[in-house]
Amino acid sequence: MLIAFDSTQQALRAEMLLEYAEVEIDICPTPKEITAGCALSIHFPEDDLGMVKEVIEQELVEIRGIFKPVQTGYEQIEI
Repeated sequence: MLIAFDSTQQALRAEMLLEYAEVEIDICPTPKEITAGCALSIHFPEDDLGMVKEVIEQELVEIRGIFKPVQTGYEQIEI
């Protein structure tokens, strides 16, 4: 799974919060299929989706969306 952001500040904030919540994440470039205002995205295991949503909602992290990989690229999921 992947989180895309509109700002680098929010991406770095989410990185810190998710690491604190012990979610295994990787910072990566935002894939070209996803239009976002920030070049950074965060990959995380699908099993951690519930925890990721909880952190984003509780801490009011501003995101472009959460995406899952599909054959044709990425598909945004509802949060």
